[in-house]
Amino acid sequence: MIKKCLFPAAGYGTRFLPVTKAMPKEMLPIVSKPLIQYGVEEALSAGMTQMAIVTGRGKRAIEDHFDISYELEQQIKGSDKESRLAEIRSIIQQCTFSYTRQIEMKGLGHAILCGQTLIGNEPFAVILADDLCDNPDGENVLAQMARVYERYRCSVVAIEEVAMSEVSKYGVISGKEIDERIFMVDNMIEKPKESEAPSNLAVIGRYILTPDIFEILRHTPPGKNGEIQITDALLAQCKSGMVLAYKFCGKRYDCGSVSGFVEATNEFYAKYH
Repeated sequence: MIKKCLFPAAGYGTRFLPVTKAMPKEMLPIVSKPLIQYGVEEALSAGMTQMAIVTGRGKRAIEDHFDISYELEQQIKGSDKESRLAEIRSIIQQCTFSYTRQIEMKGLGHAILCGQTLIGNEPFAVILADDLCDNPDGENVLAQMARVYERYRCSVVAIEEVAMSEVSKYGVISGKEIDERIFMVDNMIEKPKESEAPSNLAVIGRYILTPDIFEILRHTPPGKNGEIQITDALLAQCKSGMVLAYKFCGKRYDCGSVSGFVEATNEFYAKYH
């Protein structure tokens, strides 16, 4: 039902300087695959085949990764190394990739708005590649969310419980649980102080959005840090309609932080190699 997945990938990755000075943070490897490839695989497994990527200056490596490298393939043809490209070859054959640029860094809401030309007027998913999600015992997070969307036909955000001391790092929701793991959102605050947080249910980097979000974003004034926040747009959407929060099954690694990146690397190596 949902065929398009948007990847906001224009950020600077300042928490990983100096390596991200010349290398996109989305291309940082967890073992032998870049973060963004894990995200694309998750979207593909959830039935989405059209990948829309919002990039910026210095992000050319992302486009090159999801393309054929004739010289490299010729060099390793017939060797035992050829099989190492099987996964990425399969992705390239099954998916289409389109790109646009976010000229100025004005927040996640602005990045999503930049993707409107690639998405059009249809529901779509959003993956933030530095939130690496894993659910080895069942459906991946985006597939779980797609099932929620199919049932309710409204925007859905993924949430997890975090320590109250951590809420200032996230968008935080409050709402009524209307079904197992599904909450109807009645409030959403971007990076609240601990004393102002409506709950400890934090939004992570997985969304399914209805296309009216673009018009809402276009009229959303800058919020926290002077940026256009998707949190503010979703709050407006839930006031006029319905937004759901889904407490997903699985584990999320914050690979935008060094500690989360190292944890994911160690655990993925132990589990999958």
